[in-house]
Amino acid sequence: MNIRKIVLDDFYRAYAVGHVTIDQDLHIIVASEAIEGKAIAYHGDDFSKKKLIWEDQGGTMSIVPLPNTNGEFLAVRNFFPGFNAKTAKVVHVKPEGEGFIVSDFLELPYLHRFDLITVGDTHYFIGATLCSSKTEREDWSDPGKVFVGVLPKDLSEKMTVTPIMHHLYHNHGYYRAPYQGKMSAYITSDEGVFVFTPPMHTKDVWHVDHIIKTRVSDVAVFDIDDDGQDEILSIEPFHGNTMHLYKKIDDVYQIVYTVDRPIEFAHAMEGTTLWGQKAFVCGIRRLNQELFYLIYDQETKSYRIIDIDKNVGPANVKVVNQDDRDLIIAANNTIHQAAVYVITE
Repeated sequence: MNIRKIVLDDFYRAYAVGHVTIDQDLHIIVASEAIEGKAIAYHGDDFSKKKLIWEDQGGTMSIVPLPNTNGEFLAVRNFFPGFNAKTAKVVHVKPEGEGFIVSDFLELPYLHRFDLITVGDTHYFIGATLCSSKTEREDWSDPGKVFVGVLPKDLSEKMTVTPIMHHLYHNHGYYRAPYQGKMSAYITSDEGVFVFTPPMHTKDVWHVDHIIKTRVSDVAVFDIDDDGQDEILSIEPFHGNTMHLYKKIDDVYQIVYTVDRPIEFAHAMEGTTLWGQKAFVCGIRRLNQELFYLIYDQETKSYRIIDIDKNVGPANVKVVNQDDRDLIIAANNTIHQAAVYVITE
């Protein structure tokens, strides 16, 4: 496996990453968390072509493609450093010529992560607020919530969202993955890991399972040992220094592996394949500030870490699997860099 790094840009407070396809051309999106942060779409074989999405207002935490469109997406804005997010909102971004039209869509204070989960013809919205209010940075007295809604077919219409869970402290992590055969939302907080599964019909209620009951910052979900059952990789506690791998044994999620190296401020994770190898891609923001992936070695029956880069401090990563290569998009927040790692045979 060969890994080649492409530095896309010096990118102040690069934080959120995503990708869309516009006119059959893959566009990598990187956005800043800074107050006057920018968002840029990179494209072309080596991603040297770029289009400015915005440059005047950052605070971008999440980027979510809109299904069945030519590169439209939703994104969080106004969630600024220091958890300054009273004016957080979701915007609708639509490609137009060589630029983009950006429109406000939903105001939701302290919205950190959100997603769209499709059931039939319905696109369900689910969003997690980190908290509900703050008097200063370390005020965590007003816990976060989980909101749900149904995405309107016409995004110029208002969307109503309703809280379905309250009292979630440090309501930080989100991951979309199947649960019991249905696409679901894994949401993490000091109360643990909850799985939210949308209903078949919009008038019905979401199903919620509380599967891990310890303080969890983030999770990624993937079957890396190829036994037909997903494992859960966690970061614990909030913005924490410990990473555990959970496996369901006797109907209970139990720790089967702990990342055995010093880490500080683990933050980025995704379960994926890298040139056919099942893996969790991980990013650490402090100490060695490394980007690495975790695999299960079928020959030795053990877990192994392979380093990709260090002294970069990824805040978020996203993997794109293509026919002839795999891409790791990284917001290397600590060194203010946008990068893509190209993986070939």
